[in-house]
Amino acid sequence: MLSPKIVRRVKFWRVLCMAFSAFIFNTTEFLPVALLSDIAESFQMSVSQTGLIITIYAWIVSLLSLPFMLLTAKIERRGLLIKLFILFILSHILSCIAWNFQILVISRIGIAISHSIFWAITASLTVRLAPRDKKAQALGLLAMGSALAMVLGLPLGRMIGQWLGWRITFGVIGIVAFVVLIFLYKLLPYLVSKNAGTLKSVPILFQRPLLVGLFVLTAIVISAHFIAYSYIEPFMIQEVNISASETTLILLLFGCAGMIASILFSRFYRLGPAKFLLFAMLLLTYSLFSLWLLKKNSAFTYPLVLIWGIGIAGIGLSLQIRILQLAPDATDVAMAIFSGIYNIGIGSGALLGNQVMQHLGLSYIGIVGGVFTLFSIMCF
Repeated sequence: MLSPKIVRRVKFWRVLCMAFSAFIFNTTEFLPVALLSDIAESFQMSVSQTGLIITIYAWIVSLLSLPFMLLTAKIERRGLLIKLFILFILSHILSCIAWNFQILVISRIGIAISHSIFWAITASLTVRLAPRDKKAQALGLLAMGSALAMVLGLPLGRMIGQWLGWRITFGVIGIVAFVVLIFLYKLLPYLVSKNAGTLKSVPILFQRPLLVGLFVLTAIVISAHFIAYSYIEPFMIQEVNISASETTLILLLFGCAGMIASILFSRFYRLGPAKFLLFAMLLLTYSLFSLWLLKKNSAFTYPLVLIWGIGIAGIGLSLQIRILQLAPDATDVAMAIFSGIYNIGIGSGALLGNQVMQHLGLSYIGIVGGVFTLFSIMCF
């Protein structure tokens, strides 16, 4: 029989595997952004046409998160996770050898399907795998894995793409995913589906005012964030007048801010959950409205981006754990709904930001996003 110390260590490695899984899933989701020009050139297409793979990915995750969660609600979680990784790996192999754009889109659809189920089950699964007194910290570690995708995943993916070609980048992710799959196979115990919920859970969940309020809050806040964040690169270059290389550093800083937020979350959230969420929303609102001021004083760019990143990451963490607490009888269904709404927020925010650019101008994306978050605070 294993000693408590060894059992605790094994649980830590299980959580670490889940965090690394989050890292590769988030890396591949946004990787086309860093490789868009190269992909477009290889298929002799325009960047705007090639960018459809990003939109398709987000909307597939939005539409399929709940249906696929319901279809897999009774499946044992370890086996389901292994099957998801197999689909994930095979889809990356197809991305690597895609002989035309349509095949690349099909491969991305496969990745999006695995993504939709993964993020529906991973938060509750990570909490189950963690030691009893480290559940909030486990969720923070999962968030750190997601944040590292922006800090390390995208830059490394872009570097590999520039050196060896974008196809090799997808191939490398497939190889890394295979290694993670082996660790998951060795470390994860048999995990019976627990409190996953069924189709009958959906109307029950929507009868809970606090939960519905969090779903609405998610849609508003994430849309507000992506109104500005979707166009942060052209905003920094055209409005703040900084170089493309410095813009890359700013994006890296944004990812680092997510890691800081996960540390703050693990230490302070339990002391006052509502206050922590409200404070994070205030940080986001302040950051979005302050983007306008960067036109006059770019010296505040770095601290402002740091505050922005901490705010949005803190919001995401707070919403996830609160939803898990409000839906203990149907955690996976609730998280599937959350994942779908989150991705709707991504798509809606990008679309609204595009309209702001066309009708008001690029400099107004922060102000419009700030109005949305200010409204959410008033409703909070």
